[in-house]
Formats: sequence, C-alpha cells, structure tokens
Amino acid sequence: MSKRDFYEVLGVDQNASVDEVKKAYRKLARKYHPDVNKAPDAEDKFKEVKEAYDTLSDPQKKSHYDQFGHTDPNQGFGGGGAGGFDGFGDIFDMFFGGGGGRRNPNAPRQGADLQYTMTLEFKEAVFGKDTEIEIPREETCQTCTGSGAKPGTKPETCSHCGGAGQLNVEQNTPFGRVVNRRVCHHCDGTGKFIKDKCSTCGGKGKVRKRKKISVKVPAGIDHGQQLRVSGQGEAGVNGGPPGDLFVVFNVKPHEFFERDGDDIYCEMPLTFAQVALGDEIEVPTLNGKVKLKVPAGTQTGTNFRLRGKGVPNVHGRGQGDQHVQVRVVTPKNLTEKEKDMIREFAKMSGGQPDEQNDNFFAKVKRAFKGD
Repeated sequence: MSKRDFYEVLGVDQNASVDEVKKAYRKLARKYHPDVNKAPDAEDKFKEVKEAYDTLSDPQKKSHYDQFGHTDPNQGFGGGGAGGFDGFGDIFDMFFGGGGGRRNPNAPRQGADLQYTMTLEFKEAVFGKDTEIEIPREETCQTCTGSGAKPGTKPETCSHCGGAGQLNVEQNTPFGRVVNRRVCHHCDGTGKFIKDKCSTCGGKGKVRKRKKISVKVPAGIDHGQQLRVSGQGEAGVNGGPPGDLFVVFNVKPHEFFERDGDDIYCEMPLTFAQVALGDEIEVPTLNGKVKLKVPAGTQTGTNFRLRGKGVPNVHGRGQGDQHVQVRVVTPKNLTEKEKDMIREFAKMSGGQPDEQNDNFFAKVKRAFKGD
C-alpha cells in the first residue's frame, strides 16, 4: 500500500510554517492517540501522523521530501532525529501534563508565603494597634548575595544537563522512541554546580534568621480574619521577589460584650422596680458609659439599640451598633418586711402566690419519691 502525501496527512500546504505543521500534528495526534481513540485503525493513523510530522518538521528532511517524495532511498522516515523526539515529547506532555515546555531552573521565582497567628484582646481588635512581631524566615545570604558560592567564585553550569535541570531518558515503545524528562540528580534540578560553597550558608544561598516586623492591626479586625503584609515572606529564588506574610488573628472573648460582625451585644440586669416604674440607667459601651432610658412596663428580654456604638468596620464602611437586652433579676434572701410588701402587692394586683420555701434539691428528692 502506497503512503499518502505527508502534506495531505497533516492537512497543510507545502508552504506551511513549522508552527503550522506542529499545530496540525498536535491536533491530529490528540485525535488518534491510542490512549484516547479506541478505533481499530487509530494506532496506524497515529503512526502515519507521527511519520509525517517527523519529516515536515525537520528542515533537511522536508527539503529531501519536497524533491524526491517517498522514493528517496536515503530518506529515513521513522527516524529519531531532533524533530521526531521533540514532536513526540510535545504530544506526550500534552497527554500527561508536561505542557510542551521546560521551566528554566535558573529563572527568578517568588519566595514562599508565611503565616503568623496573633492573639488580640477584645478591645485591641476593636480599636486596632501598632505592634511588632518576630518571625523565623529564610533570607538571602549576604555573604554570597544568594549565589551559594564562595565570595570571588560563582556557580558553574551543570555539565550533565547543560543547565536545563532535567535529563532526557530515551525509551523504546510500540509507537517509537519517547523522551522522558527527569530532574537532573547531579544538580537536583538547579542546573548549577557549586564547587566552592559559601561558608555562611553552605551553598544554599539562604540563611534562617529571626526578623522583627512592624504590623499595623486595623481597627475592626475580627476573629479568624487575616492581614497580608506584602514582601515579608521567604526570600525569592534566583533573584525573584520575596513571598508575603499572612497574619491570622485570634481574638479573645470579652466578659461583658459579645460581637457579631460589626455589632455588639450585651445584657443589662435590672430590678423589678426599674422595669415596672421606668428608670434612666448607665450602660457600658466600647467608648465609655452612656445614658439609656428604660420606659415603665419594660418586659424582660426587651432589646434597646444604641446606634453607632458598635465596632468600626475594618474596611472603613461606617460603624456597627450596640444592642442592649434587658434581663430582670429576681432578688434573693428577702427580709420578712420585703416579703410582706410583695404579698401585699400581689394581693392588690389580683393574685396570691403559692409560696415555696423548699430548695431545688428538696424538689428533686420529692420528684424521685413520687410526692
């Protein structure tokens, strides 16, 4: 069976550029790859596409093919030249995550981010504060300026990988020879070899230090929120920028106030006389005490709202409110005179209480006995 024209196989014309040939190949290889296409003839079509690409992607082979076609006895179609390896490597990377390119091990990279947990008192979170923290982090070695080499020397290019940080391992498969890229174990993927290492950092280019950093805690920060301090993370790699520091806040609870977003909640204990007759009371707020009028006949559980007495919004969008809930406190250890007055009040209001003098434990004891 005669072979089809390679330009016809890839669906390109004779004047197609290398990029157009490569694009056509990747599209067809994805379509006919045996791991993707289970049709009986998929493997044969894949090989045909691969052979066409091997020839048309190599300038010398393409020139021979354009002159002699399939009849040239000196043309090696199933070859393993540079074009063939790179082409299959591209499609192999396409299926298995390589992306068709190599990351330069010597390219600048941003340093790692760090996280620090800061514990705040309740009011510190409400009003914010300026503080200083100390964190351990890796910094660029000042002795070798991050190169890892002894001063006066410099790292050498790895002779095994040529500075690529990767080695190509060839394998024979039913579909031809495949190049498997692996991290160079001679330089650990850095692409560099340090003959004379820096005595300060031992060739790492970084040293671990404790760094003091000023942090401005914004007013209104809440428990679990975080603050980003730009450029205060680990040092960058190969001259790249440093990472960032993320400060996570742990806010202690308050003995009187409870917080929900930007609002503050509290309970105010009042006597029966205060809620029955009305009163003007003092209520603690985050900024001091304020006066609150309690109308006569106020019921327990009633909520009063103090506008603008809550927490300032951390993004600067106003301020929350304070909610005051009334809780009527029942007096204990009444004198006989006080009891007589309450009995008289109950009688006048149309009810007579059935007084119970037993304590809680006596009531429980009776319940178990069935009394």
